[in-house]
Amino acid sequence: MTSPAKAHKLRVLAELSARAAPHGQEVRGSAYELMLRALAEHKRVLRGIQSVERKIEAKRELMPAYDEYLTGALAGGQGGHDMVLATLMVWHMDTGSWRRALELAGYVIANGMAMPPEYSRTPAVILIDMAATAALDGNLFGDEAVRVLAEVAQLTESHDAPDQARAKLHKAIGYALVGRTPTHTPDYKTVEETKARAAMAHFTRANTLFAQVGVKKDMERMERRLTNAAPAS
Repeated sequence: MTSPAKAHKLRVLAELSARAAPHGQEVRGSAYELMLRALAEHKRVLRGIQSVERKIEAKRELMPAYDEYLTGALAGGQGGHDMVLATLMVWHMDTGSWRRALELAGYVIANGMAMPPEYSRTPAVILIDMAATAALDGNLFGDEAVRVLAEVAQLTESHDAPDQARAKLHKAIGYALVGRTPTHTPDYKTVEETKARAAMAHFTRANTLFAQVGVKKDMERMERRLTNAAPAS
């Protein structure tokens, strides 16, 4: 475990490095170089693990080593490209650490940061796909799913993304609103009307973007629910 003094030093050096890197240029400095070396070693360890489940658990164990650096980088950030921060954004999504993931994603997306070479998609598309997948797979659910997916939609609304990915996000939001998971299909007749109307809007948008997204039956059930609803006062 890193001592408080070393943690503080790393955080301060990370903030100074980030503050010195102009927007669009790669971050430099001792803290960044230290974290790049650690990341290279940790990636080597992960490449030796075949199980996806075990890889995720390994990432969860490795990520605390970057916490102080990330805090400093965000505090001092001027939009310089930071391969450590961008990679850890994805790792936090992988492990379901959505609060930190969204904090990092907000910074990465707002500053148009580049992703490391191993990632072929833009940060916005990565965020859309991974959040929607987590929700549809049942790894992100309940009020947290509603909150996280709403923030993902807000962060990415002005950014280009494949229609299929955006459709999957709308589907996931609709499912989160009505409480549908892989192991539970709610009785749509009992869904509160405000949530039902919001979910229907997301299902409709998902189907418009990509007709094979798989929400047609949900739309039919929700239409029956809303048709039978009492007129709004």
